[in-house]
Amino acid sequence: MTTTALRTAPAFRRFHRLRRTPALRELVRETRLDPSSWILPVFVDARAAAPTPIASLPGHVRWPVSRVNEIAERAAAAGVGGLLLFGLPDEKDDGRAAADPLGPVPSALRAIRARVADLVLVADVCLCEYTTHGHCGILRDGAVDNDATLPLLADAAVTYAEAGADVVAPSDMMDGRVAAIRAALDDAGLAETAILSYAAKFASAFYGPFREAADCAPQLGDRSGYQMDPPNGREALAEIAADLAEGADMVMVKPAGPYLDVIASARARFDVPIAAYQVSGEYAALHAAADRGWIDLRRAAIESLTGIARAGADVTITYFALDAAEWLA
Repeated sequence: MTTTALRTAPAFRRFHRLRRTPALRELVRETRLDPSSWILPVFVDARAAAPTPIASLPGHVRWPVSRVNEIAERAAAAGVGGLLLFGLPDEKDDGRAAADPLGPVPSALRAIRARVADLVLVADVCLCEYTTHGHCGILRDGAVDNDATLPLLADAAVTYAEAGADVVAPSDMMDGRVAAIRAALDDAGLAETAILSYAAKFASAFYGPFREAADCAPQLGDRSGYQMDPPNGREALAEIAADLAEGADMVMVKPAGPYLDVIASARARFDVPIAAYQVSGEYAALHAAADRGWIDLRRAAIESLTGIARAGADVTITYFALDAAEWLA
């Protein structure tokens, strides 16, 4: 087509003008990543004497309490917003060990709080790491007893708050647990402790590496009876609404990548901070593909984090937090 013909053709928008150079692309970028909005998962092992590598989570370890401040100091120096703490106890029982004030999470909270002031400390509240059967609540006749589990979750949340957690994050998916935890915190004089609810946590195939890391795979059956059915998007919004009505300050969608539509729907409907968990299987899959030379790990990780933020997540829990902070620096 000649220049004259172009001038007489209908006008069209030249999108390429603002993509021509890296500086132009950055200037008009709609979604910007900020490590201060990321939370790094950390595993604290009461049985460990030294950091123990986790095979399915490259670059991550189980930390002994005596050295957990090292990862906290690294995260703070990198500008990462916070840590999400999971505990592996000396011994498992019916889940009551989750509330032990001398357990791995309370001990880690005290150790970190004494050394690092400028991190948000979030304590995961669940029983799965503490039960012999690996389920997230009290087991009766092969099924989780929802109502019997609530007091144990509330006790654990109070213990973590007393040890220094800024936020407690129930991940168990028991009905009514946010209300039970809120009441227990308030009764204990801990009204300032926030609740980040795993409100829409799906029964996902992407949790495998985490279950190795936290030693919490179910010993019988699975968690489909209390975690959400993956096809249900509208139900996820109902779960979020219920947890907010019970007193949650923030809500989470987990996993992030396969449920970007749920994140976007939650962002459109609810005017509260929305978190999303880029789970262990997502992290491990990107590493595995990169190890085979199929993808560029750095580009793929940043693209995945960008997609989560673009969908509407204000906060992202990600195993890439330290690496991605370095890449963006």
